[in-house]
Amino acid sequence: MNLDPRVVTPGELYRFMISAIVPRPIAFVSSIGPSGRANVAPISYFAPLASRPPLLGVSINDRAGGPKDTLRNLRAVGEFVVNIVNEPMLKAMVRASGDWPPDTSEFEVTGLTPVASERVRAPRVGESPIQFECRLEREVALGGTTFVIGEILLVHVADELLADGVVEATKLRAVGRLGGDGYTIVREVIREPRPVVTRPGR
Repeated sequence: MNLDPRVVTPGELYRFMISAIVPRPIAFVSSIGPSGRANVAPISYFAPLASRPPLLGVSINDRAGGPKDTLRNLRAVGEFVVNIVNEPMLKAMVRASGDWPPDTSEFEVTGLTPVASERVRAPRVGESPIQFECRLEREVALGGTTFVIGEILLVHVADELLADGVVEATKLRAVGRLGGDGYTIVREVIREPRPVVTRPGR
């Protein structure tokens, strides 16, 4: 079967893409609006972009009638936190994904704990084992999507996840996004070392 983006509808292509490009890490983005109301929402188009400077990217699709609360907050305040979702947070994260009214705080809906950040105004999710405090570096319009680039200002990580300064994936038990209502959890790691290649002149 072939899928031609010029023939299938955007919705059909979207459903196929999210089922084929898996698993996707989840950015559980906490933000705060001008009024001080906190918001937290999961976004599964998310990736690290660079380490010098430290940047990450989150792609936020438009909602019918205008931008999502997360994007409005980022534009108004210019700061946010990306909270990594692990297995114990799965159900609360899914509940936060509901199409709640704009005046609703997903922290209240889910029972998750807002924790004061150190360098941004947006709160962190207390239950998250890894949290990236970010400043909005820029946004890029991509049709019906806005690609948000954040500069990482500070990272919080639970000490028990670390070994030699890096996160042990099986301890983190991160949740990955699949298509539809599917998710996966990292419980197994298969290691395949990269080949060592000696090139002339090096």
